[in-house]
Amino acid sequence: MTVFFDTNVLIYSISAAPEEAAKRDAARGVLRRPDGALSVQVLQEFYTQATRPSRPGRLSHGEAAGFVRAWTRFKVQDNTLAVLRMALEITETYRFSYWDSAVVAAARAAGCTELFTEDLSHGQVVEGVRIVNPFHQD
Repeated sequence: MTVFFDTNVLIYSISAAPEEAAKRDAARGVLRRPDGALSVQVLQEFYTQATRPSRPGRLSHGEAAGFVRAWTRFKVQDNTLAVLRMALEITETYRFSYWDSAVVAAARAAGCTELFTEDLSHGQVVEGVRIVNPFHQD
């Protein structure tokens, strides 16, 4: 089984905010999985969010690029025309934002059965990919 990591998992894994300690620990736990995948889009979003000037605890270019390099140990799904087309179909069918749809499409293209994210409904199955909120409290 291969699982897909959304940007928010990466962002929480580097958080130094005390109020995000539980999410940071959960994200780091998920990222220890050997069967992970992500996409070029997720890595781009991480870099942009981690280095934005208004971010508390903003990372330098070198720090953020180092994380991006480290996370390429996972399977990385390229942004392709097929992923774009699938994302457009998911947007139309499920009424998700394009960016959420592109993450689902990339997860599906990468052969993932689960998508770890807090941005969609926990437990929902979209195009054969089950949404798992790793920060969800049962």
